[in-house]
Amino acid sequence: MFYPVQIPEPKPGEKQISALVVLNPSESRRLVAKATVALAEVQNAMKNGMIIIGRGITNAYVTEELLKTTIEPKAGQTVGLIGNGFANVHAGPPPCTWHVVRKGKVVEGADSNVEILNFGPEDVFIKGANAIDTQGNAGVWVSGVKAGTIGMCWPIVTARGSHLIQPVGLEKLVPSVLEASWHSGLYHYKYSMGLPGKIVPLTSSKVVTEIQAFALLAGVRAYHITSGGVGGSEGAVVLSLEGEEEKVKKAFDLAKSVKGEPAVTMPDKYKVSSPADYKYDAMAQLGTLGGL
Repeated sequence: MFYPVQIPEPKPGEKQISALVVLNPSESRRLVAKATVALAEVQNAMKNGMIIIGRGITNAYVTEELLKTTIEPKAGQTVGLIGNGFANVHAGPPPCTWHVVRKGKVVEGADSNVEILNFGPEDVFIKGANAIDTQGNAGVWVSGVKAGTIGMCWPIVTARGSHLIQPVGLEKLVPSVLEASWHSGLYHYKYSMGLPGKIVPLTSSKVVTEIQAFALLAGVRAYHITSGGVGGSEGAVVLSLEGEEEKVKKAFDLAKSVKGEPAVTMPDKYKVSSPADYKYDAMAQLGTLGGL
């Protein structure tokens, strides 16, 4: 579900204006990261509980915003990724291991598989998504036979009522996450441009997109009106911001503050060299994971 945000109805006679913003994917990631760390659940867990930040590119931005650090290369902070024209897995270590925070302090050398067993209902797991639909359903792409990070965390946070927060840009909007899950899978494909995978649908998370970010941080309504572009704006989203003049100006200033965010930097070690090296055989490429 989308993170619930209540924006008061405009007062009679109060001037309403609109503003148009264009955000490239890296700019959207920075925006939703700012909104994620501002959430009441995250701020409470930062003071009184535990936060686990799963590996992921958008989560690299979340870590930077939450812990005031710098992560490079940002794509090295994930495991699975779509890059260089095909699906792959980063084969090197993450550039940042600050992923478990207890009462505002990083737990050095933490194993999130162990730490999550201490989760309670006020604790927060932050995990990006690879698909989002208009119903607020999020989907996570997995290539590992154990379903990766989401396979580890979802049963625990769901059963215990912990908070699963998913920051994701509208660049990843799909018609239906459920339909995507029906037509994907580790063993679903004979041929594949990269590692085959499964979209795992999640229905109990709280999703933060650019729309929720502008509502949370500036109190305006945002409408997704078009996507895409060229000349470095491939994957861009175009939004209409609407509301009281003072709040729209605040939102527009926020959008300007993330403009120019550098493109995501890439790692240099991958599991699959090129799909052509495996004759696009899906199982041969999956075999590079060695049963992980």
